[in-house]
Amino acid sequence: MKNRIRLSVVLLAVAAVSSCTNLDVPIESVYTEENFPTTSEGFIAATGPVYTQLASQYAVQYWRMQEFSTDEAIIPARDGNYDDGGQYRVLHKHTWNPDHTNVKSVWEWGFGGINTTNRIMRLFEAAPESAAKTTAISEMRTMRALFHFFMMDLYGNIPLVTTWGSSEPPEQKTRQEVFAFIETELKESIPGLAAETGALTYGRPTKWLAYAILTKLYLNAGYYTGTAKNTETVAMADSILANGRYALEESFASIFLPDNGPQIKEIIFAVPYDANQINGNQFSRFGLHTALLNKFELPFRPSIAQSTIASFYAKFNLPGDERNDTWLAGKQYERNGDPILISTTNKGLDNSYSGPNPNAAIQWHLEFFPEMPLVREETMDVGNDELGKARGVRSIKYYPDKNANPQSRHSNNDVPVFRLADIMLMKAEAILRGAAPTTVNGELQTALVLVNKVRDRAKAPLLNAVALNDMLDERARELAWEAWRRNDLIRFGKYEDSWGYKTNNDVNMRLYPIPTSERALNPKLEQNLGY
Repeated sequence: MKNRIRLSVVLLAVAAVSSCTNLDVPIESVYTEENFPTTSEGFIAATGPVYTQLASQYAVQYWRMQEFSTDEAIIPARDGNYDDGGQYRVLHKHTWNPDHTNVKSVWEWGFGGINTTNRIMRLFEAAPESAAKTTAISEMRTMRALFHFFMMDLYGNIPLVTTWGSSEPPEQKTRQEVFAFIETELKESIPGLAAETGALTYGRPTKWLAYAILTKLYLNAGYYTGTAKNTETVAMADSILANGRYALEESFASIFLPDNGPQIKEIIFAVPYDANQINGNQFSRFGLHTALLNKFELPFRPSIAQSTIASFYAKFNLPGDERNDTWLAGKQYERNGDPILISTTNKGLDNSYSGPNPNAAIQWHLEFFPEMPLVREETMDVGNDELGKARGVRSIKYYPDKNANPQSRHSNNDVPVFRLADIMLMKAEAILRGAAPTTVNGELQTALVLVNKVRDRAKAPLLNAVALNDMLDERARELAWEAWRRNDLIRFGKYEDSWGYKTNNDVNMRLYPIPTSERALNPKLEQNLGY
């Protein structure tokens, strides 16, 4: 089923991409009254480029902005390898500037998505009125709101772009104004969005995606606007919880497997990836170790770049918790139980070896170490001897895909953006922040009830009580590497804490800077404080 869904998404995108990727092509030269979309299939085909844009950087550059700036993920240098001009180091240390490559590329990605939705909606204006047109426009408004949410969360005061083709640079708006726009867009779109879930709407906006974005928007309202909206957070979460269309998966690991897709009843909205046709998922490429190739039957040699830091890994300490198994730490073994052995020398294992036999051949049992001592502090370098290569716990949450593309090293795992467990934890947090518990389908849902539902699915010990201070770690264990850690740390006032090699506590780093290149193009853009 998943392959058929992927193929249909690809074909729809291809059908539209030749006429929709060039923003300078006049609309009149692309469509005429005779070939405007008139059916659901036609409208879906025309919207393909929006989802292509979303997939292109969501799990790469956007993910790095949200994760490498936290304690969840890191790419240290390894004897100069993976330093890449220091781009990962400055994200970890909070020392980026307006010229950082991710700062620029993610801005372009986000506003590229916004421009694409505006262009497509303009194309739809001349189409005859129909239910299909109403749904398509509602879907595009929801996607436009989602892209604006991503940009507002990262950059704060941003332009509101709601038209296509204007030669006038857009005005910069306050975060409060952008918040209000997103809220209005979503509420006005909900009546036109589909309520169906499953294969027919997988990877496209539904009513439930709109409610999920609003839940996230309201939970962060205190930070975004200065006015908390905890009661509204609960109301939006209940709009999803009460409908009964979603359920926690029995197996936590199944949510992220290479064959995940519309059969996963927990996923509200995901970015579909396909190893051969929808590029963008390279977790297996960047986050493992070359010696794990056989264990996971990978068709390429994975790199050693990406891992987590010891203090974050230490949160995964609950007995019986299935989420502990999403990390590789300690000695590693092949699928048949044999130790994974690396042929090296005493000096190759440990570059600091000073014994009498530096070149003596040895077999070393691969072991991943949570600690990452530096051999060069200025470049955040852990070394590239075998010990250095094994520094840092590896994530297999997005389980390594043996059917990944051997040339591009892209994988098939879809990446969830919103899922039911997140909705439950957001509701629990809002209650602990002051909202009243509510009864859903005959069940009184207190914060404790909701947290224990998520824990129970993971086979983790149940709690007797839960406090607001517990929620950050609860979310860390459940949502690690799902691009929400930065958002969570800021909301809990912990983004300025020290972790790993980071000591910078500048509160201005809660926002990324407006890229220098964008300010050169649009003189109306004022730089964020501290840059």
